[in-house]
Amino acid sequence: MTQTRPVPAAQSGEMSHREVLEALSGLLLAMFVAMLSSTIVSNALPTIVSELEGSQTGYTWVVVSTLLTMTATTPIWGKLADLFSKKLLVQAALVIFSIGSVVAGFAPNMEVLIGARAFQGLGVGGLTALVQVVIASMVSPRERGRYSGYIGATFALATVSGPLVGGLLVDTVGWRWCFFAGLPVAVLAFVVLQRTLHLPVRTREAHIDYLGATLLVGGVSIFLVWVSLGGQEFAWGSTTSYLMLAAAALVTAAAVYVEARVAREPVVPLRLFRDRTLSLATVASVLIGVAMFGSTVYLSLYFQRARGMSPTEAGLMSVCMVGGLLISSIVSGRIISTTGVWKRWLVGGMVLVIVGIGLLSTIDAQTPLWHVGAFMAVLGLGLGATMQNLVLAVQNNVAQSDMGAASSVVAFFRSLGGSVGVSALGAVLAHDVARSVRTGLTRLAEQGVQLPGGAGHDTGSIPDPSTLPGPLRSIFENAFGDATGHIFLVALPFAIGAFLCVLFIREVPLRTSVLRDDELAAQQVPADAVPAAAAPGKHRR
Repeated sequence: MTQTRPVPAAQSGEMSHREVLEALSGLLLAMFVAMLSSTIVSNALPTIVSELEGSQTGYTWVVVSTLLTMTATTPIWGKLADLFSKKLLVQAALVIFSIGSVVAGFAPNMEVLIGARAFQGLGVGGLTALVQVVIASMVSPRERGRYSGYIGATFALATVSGPLVGGLLVDTVGWRWCFFAGLPVAVLAFVVLQRTLHLPVRTREAHIDYLGATLLVGGVSIFLVWVSLGGQEFAWGSTTSYLMLAAAALVTAAAVYVEARVAREPVVPLRLFRDRTLSLATVASVLIGVAMFGSTVYLSLYFQRARGMSPTEAGLMSVCMVGGLLISSIVSGRIISTTGVWKRWLVGGMVLVIVGIGLLSTIDAQTPLWHVGAFMAVLGLGLGATMQNLVLAVQNNVAQSDMGAASSVVAFFRSLGGSVGVSALGAVLAHDVARSVRTGLTRLAEQGVQLPGGAGHDTGSIPDPSTLPGPLRSIFENAFGDATGHIFLVALPFAIGAFLCVLFIREVPLRTSVLRDDELAAQQVPADAVPAAAAPGKHRR
């Protein structure tokens, strides 16, 4: 009988605990700088838009431009990770991110800032996709839980310190330093990765799907532009709206055809969607993206415009959500690593997400702050048990050769949902605020209250309520408070949809190796093929 010899650890990609921790340090720095790029700017956005004389649409596009390029390029980065050196790709993403940060820091107007943020998003897309892929290449799904605490801590640190540092910079040296602050961390991540990340490089003939990648980016971009500008720059029922929607559909359909029939190495292998877990996780990711990103990104605006907080004070409020997220991600990761059972954490997490969003849909300008903080903590607990474990469920099912594509597909659709959510809910927020302000101004005029010239919200600008007279300030604060609660109510059905998807995901025991059983079997070496001198306990005849 022919015996087989296991593949050496170095060949299979297994790493020791110490090697994983050393490499993880650089990856966590890269993840930190990617997260920091959005959180450090969140509290500075009202000030940035005011100083650069932007509008509500401009406010939305500073966020959307990064999400758009990050979303559109995420699957491309993931596919490249299956073909080329993951280490080199992570470092390239860091360089792109740094260039975008420098240009954004020196931006003289909103147009340049939005363009720089779009370029910055290319790097953030790479970091978002690649960090998860590299970790999956180093650690088995069963062992990944013991490292999720580090990932959760990094996420929490970036989320908490970002708004705090951003608010402090805005209040002291100016908002431009919000973009410069991440550069030292990016440089440090680059150096640490160069010294510590040593993954086995599996070389094979590569066929880059340039046509599919171009069509995919084009289709997603047109769709996101349509969502972002619809209802503001043009009416939803206008000819422009219909043409853009038709163009997005045609380009996306062409991308699907190329991926299915033409490309030798498709950016998004459609065969992956035959897996039930990946398909359901993909739909859930879109819905979670809409509900989570689309609603929470405007909480900072709520605290500053409806509650009169400074950027630093608004940053402190984020501790409530991130504290819950940190606790649940660490606890769920440790228990999952010990027991190998993960679905109950996904289901329970989504229940808490629904409850948290439902509670936040009740807030307005008069809601006690400790109530708002408690609601945010509930949402954070749910997100911490959901986000990482949804990716884990997908990575547990796919082959190592498809790890980059599969991981990036989940990240792609979550970012796509987030981009759509930010754009659509931003439009809802702007519409609600404008309507409430007009109603309030009409009521004041009927009461004979004299208004300053130019008072109104027809231009879509975002005034600072603290600079307005008493009656006007009350109108704007109530308008922003009511509108924020409304966008959480709009996000609630999407969270319920994600819960239903998670409910139908089939639980598969977490594997204990980086490679699947079929991959391990394929790579085993017949013992009689090994030279006798190399086989322990045997001698050459």
